[in-house]
Amino acid sequence: MVARVVTVAFQGVEARRVDVEVQLTNGEFAFVIVGLGDKAVAESRERVRAAFTGLGLALPGKHIVVNLAPADLPKEGSHYDLPIALSIMAAMGIVPPDALNDWAAVGELGLDGRIAAVAGVLPAAVAASAMGLGLICPEASGPEAAWVGDCRVLAPKSLISLVNHFRGVQVMSAPTPGPALDGPPTADLRDVKGQEGAKRALEIAAAGGHNLLFIGPPGSGKSMLAQRLPGLLPPLSPTELLETSMVHSVAGLIARGALTRARPFRSPHHSASMAALTGGGLRAKPGEVSLAHNGILFLDELPEFTAQALDSLRAPLETGEVVVARANAHIRYPARVQLVAAMNPCRCGHGGLGRGACGRAPRCLQTYQSRISGPLLDRIDLQVEVPPVTATDLALPAAAEGTAEAAARVAQARSAQAERAREAGEDAAPINARADGGFLERIAALDQPAAALLSKAAEANGLTARGWTRTLKLARTIADLDGATAVRRLHVAEALIYRRVGPAVEMAGMRG
Repeated sequence: MVARVVTVAFQGVEARRVDVEVQLTNGEFAFVIVGLGDKAVAESRERVRAAFTGLGLALPGKHIVVNLAPADLPKEGSHYDLPIALSIMAAMGIVPPDALNDWAAVGELGLDGRIAAVAGVLPAAVAASAMGLGLICPEASGPEAAWVGDCRVLAPKSLISLVNHFRGVQVMSAPTPGPALDGPPTADLRDVKGQEGAKRALEIAAAGGHNLLFIGPPGSGKSMLAQRLPGLLPPLSPTELLETSMVHSVAGLIARGALTRARPFRSPHHSASMAALTGGGLRAKPGEVSLAHNGILFLDELPEFTAQALDSLRAPLETGEVVVARANAHIRYPARVQLVAAMNPCRCGHGGLGRGACGRAPRCLQTYQSRISGPLLDRIDLQVEVPPVTATDLALPAAAEGTAEAAARVAQARSAQAERAREAGEDAAPINARADGGFLERIAALDQPAAALLSKAAEANGLTARGWTRTLKLARTIADLDGATAVRRLHVAEALIYRRVGPAVEMAGMRG
């Protein structure tokens, strides 16, 4: 007789079906697990054996073969403990075999039979629902699985309580979804003294989802500005909440099923490796760019990151996903993020002008800023100079407008973008930063003066095709903030200033 229990193997945020098959045959006692499992799967033998002992059971004195099918799919993690234990119990007759036909199972066993929480329960529940199965998961993970409303969930605390449930001795109630949190309170823009130009750029970036780079000396408020961006953004939509939570579930970042509507804000240290940023490592876990999916990736001290790590972000910023290549698999993680970065003008910090200026300017500036490749800079829509904060700025009273007022304008601009997307159909991008192709040409059509200015800038400053497209997107967002239906010369001129195309074109645009 072969007993079978369904579980899943994770490839990125996708949970693929795995059948745990157990066969007991006469012969010398052995406990063998086959099916391309990793070290954690191999160690399941000892955890299952100890859990049985904790329940007063003993493994049968037979040849036990556990097969994880399909055999060519890599299996990683400790969540195979529970399905292996259940399939052995079904083969032994402790649990009725047909009782497990409608369930998938994930969970790690403790030595006393308790079932410990594991990562990836949310995508496991989604996969189980797609297969028409319920999900058995640890009690601590039950509120997370319960978010998948059309999936039946059992969340036992221990293996003995699950056995009693299937034998009809006790009945377990279904868990309820965890809380939906609004996230921590965000800092207010009123706290930032001066820097009106940088605040304007921050508002534009929030309205269109554009990538942003602040360049300025230490203490000018670059990090303060970046940390206030989440307060300008709308909360996650239900679809975005599920997408983001799936990544966080695989990474083990969801506690007791609590999901947050606030957009992620990830700020890795500049010593982070390429694998830490984009994902990878021994078990190909999601990196910072995926953990920030549908949110913000803030890179402070941008030139201090290694060139390899920074250039690994180029493809994710363009495609919205990360592909981690392995010899036997390609693992995909979503990575649709808004990049916000900050840097000093040079290693000395102050650049070539003003008090404390670098004595080796401009060579120091050129050397320091050349650490950032041109292709990466080309993907940053707004490159903003943040001047030093003066004593006069610090003496000023708090600004009349703060985060609430700016967020209202951002919401109005995003509402206009969403309305255009609804009218255009399902394939249209919901925000300007993601618009492309014919849709972008329709929503950012330029009149003759605006087109002439953009053409002049492209010829004089060597705008790439990507730079041209991103300037159009930026101009469309500026027009949305102005409440304008058409993109005019003034909007293109401001967009070109943020693209740092040169003073001659900037002045020509402002005069128009």
